Amino acid sequence: MGPVGFIGVGQMGAPMAGHLVAWPGGLIVHDVSTQATAPLAEHGARVAASPGEVGADAELVSVMVRDDEQVRVVVRELLTTAAPGTVIAIHSTIRAETAQELAAEADGYGVFVIDAPVSGGFVGATNGTLALMVGGDEEAVARCREPFTLFASLIVRFGPAGAGTQAKLARNLISFASYAAANEAQRLAEAAGLDLNRLARVVRHSDVVIGGPGAVMFRNTTAPVAPGDDWYDVLVNTRALGEKDLALALELGRSLGVELPITELALERLADGLGVPH
Repeated sequence: MGPVGFIGVGQMGAPMAGHLVAWPGGLIVHDVSTQATAPLAEHGARVAASPGEVGADAELVSVMVRDDEQVRVVVRELLTTAAPGTVIAIHSTIRAETAQELAAEADGYGVFVIDAPVSGGFVGATNGTLALMVGGDEEAVARCREPFTLFASLIVRFGPAGAGTQAKLARNLISFASYAAANEAQRLAEAAGLDLNRLARVVRHSDVVIGGPGAVMFRNTTAPVAPGDDWYDVLVNTRALGEKDLALALELGRSLGVELPITELALERLADGLGVPH
């Protein structure tokens, strides 16, 4: 692949594009802020005056802008200049329907639009260890793998355009629902007079060891697990431990006058979620 382009070099885009400076075919960047592109230019990237200019010369263009509307504007301008066979990769978290819509439009130009949102945050972008969830034409995705490996250590294709975004939304649901649960846990610990920083150290340590919520995501279906399945006894044991500990947390909350609605819902839904309903 020849030159690659990157549009939108903000907090996430800048470190991602920074890794692409090493791409042998060269890097072309564009951002509404010339201040944002200056550090990349110092390291050898060419700065383009518009998205269209990037599209005219790059064989792969990564897009990391704010929202659906900005993605539409950028991609549609790219389509006016991109040569057939060009791949446009949308890294922004948008609606799956937007990715599907733009992929259909691009098909009329002989251009491929794939959605490739990322997980791993600023640290992952800086270290080049992001996870990429990709949706789009299989051959087009394959062509992008080599440059993508400069900023991502895991690249998973989930299906056609839109599938990458669907995977990203499911993944982020875990993150933000967990943040809400963490806040509830902190309120319980605070009411008990515990040091929240010490609790946070324990949580981060044990999540590294156990794997966090991903530790129970090993089944290829959400249907109930049948008795006799290799995982059945393990999950029944997990259910018993979880229900006991959640019940104890609720008991502690009642004694301290702390409402724990997320904990109540977790206790109600845990067995079904594990696949071993009562």
